[in-house]
Amino acid sequence: MYPGAHSQTRPDHPAAVMASTGETLTYRQLDDRSIQLVRVLHAAGLGTGDHVAILMENQLAYFEVLWAALRSGLYLTPINRYLKPAEAAYILNDCGAKALVTSAALADTAAAAAADAPDCTTRLVAGGKTETFDNYEAALAAHSTTPLPVQPRGDIMLYSSGTTGQPKGIKRPLSGASVEEPLALMALLKMLFGFDGDSVYLSTAPLYHTAALGFCMATQAIGATVVCLEHFDPEEALAAIPRYHVTCSQWVPTMFVRMLKAPAEIRDRYDLSSLKFAIHAAAPCPRPVKEQMLDWWGPIIHEYYGGTEGNGMTYASPPDWLAHPGTVGRAIHGTVHICDPDGHQQPTGEAGTVYFAQPTVPFEYHNDAEQTRSGQHPDHPTWSTLGDIGYLDNDGFLFLTDRKAFMIISGGVNIYPQEIEDCLVGHDAVADVAVIGVPDPDMGEAVKAIVQPAAGIDATDDLAAALIAHCRAHLAGYKIPRSVDFEAELPRLPTGKLYKKDLRARYWPD
Repeated sequence: MYPGAHSQTRPDHPAAVMASTGETLTYRQLDDRSIQLVRVLHAAGLGTGDHVAILMENQLAYFEVLWAALRSGLYLTPINRYLKPAEAAYILNDCGAKALVTSAALADTAAAAAADAPDCTTRLVAGGKTETFDNYEAALAAHSTTPLPVQPRGDIMLYSSGTTGQPKGIKRPLSGASVEEPLALMALLKMLFGFDGDSVYLSTAPLYHTAALGFCMATQAIGATVVCLEHFDPEEALAAIPRYHVTCSQWVPTMFVRMLKAPAEIRDRYDLSSLKFAIHAAAPCPRPVKEQMLDWWGPIIHEYYGGTEGNGMTYASPPDWLAHPGTVGRAIHGTVHICDPDGHQQPTGEAGTVYFAQPTVPFEYHNDAEQTRSGQHPDHPTWSTLGDIGYLDNDGFLFLTDRKAFMIISGGVNIYPQEIEDCLVGHDAVADVAVIGVPDPDMGEAVKAIVQPAAGIDATDDLAAALIAHCRAHLAGYKIPRSVDFEAELPRLPTGKLYKKDLRARYWPD
């Protein structure tokens, strides 16, 4: 299914609503505008397999661009709206975008990026016009709303967040299917979360993020309604649930932390009874945080683990997690293997690199065959890893310990920062935390905690000592931070991902 089908059966049903304003895009409008944009792009010479990029904050036009690509055999590359022009230009050139759609709010960044991307010649700006970008609305109005006779399905080509290196484009071959054929993710949403045409899905993250865009795409393919936050705010997110009778939502653990640390009068103000499923992903959730959320919202919190690469997925229902606290679930797509650095499979309970096995190679990193190969098992090319470390229990449930790139080696001992971060984030004085290894002449690396204090808490030596004492009461001695630094705000993306490479660079200048 796709918006064209729903525009015939329920044209006035909302496909998307902006949470703060109530601005609505109906299925008829989504169908018409996506068709018009397809015609704009075809008139500019774009054809099957070409790339269109979007640099835009969360707004209704995002969905029009999404479905224009999906119904015309194009690749859509969303660009992180917080990137600098040079970073955005890198993505435009790397994916070979021939068109770029932006917004008035980001027109300056888009113009600077496009100036360094000579092949990106079709340039549209929603809600405005510049010297180098045409008005999006006027361009669409000049074209028919009659669908093209053939509508091959396109795809999304996303870039990794670049938290440990240069962003990498994840490219899958086009299926050759028609846009009218069901999306695989539709079946997953129906099976796991009971989605149907009456569902209301709250999208809390930026639309350039894999999970946010993918779930919105599947929601609209089903014919349900997306309620989209412009940006995440704890109270605005909670308020949207009763206002729009939200039935399903998706979160990242940092959002849970911020909502839990909101004043009690805010947490208790809103009726959340319409919410039947709350899904979280993007990063492992600290066990105490998830326990508090289950106490607050009840057994409706579901979890999955996967990546932009789409090479595999695990899933944990509320009963699964309660029976296996801390798990990210059991495989529902691909087969999990845990391997040591030489590629040998680890026994149950032993940590190692997490691989997903598939019948065929599921993806490639665009323009980077070496990076593609480095993510594959040395002996099994169809086994691929996202770079995470974890282990399996006796029932086949996966537990993540950290990312391989973030592991600290101190005195020859492997230390995983995630466990220490989970310990510290539960402290009332901590709003956010990152744990990294810093140079140490004797041990090679020493454990350092970088803490963002909670609102109203002063960053003092006494607080540092209290946080180290808190770790000492809960962790083995070799895991305790040797020092604590404070930051007013950690460099975390709205998607929940932390830019640890930026933090590490301050301590590892070489």
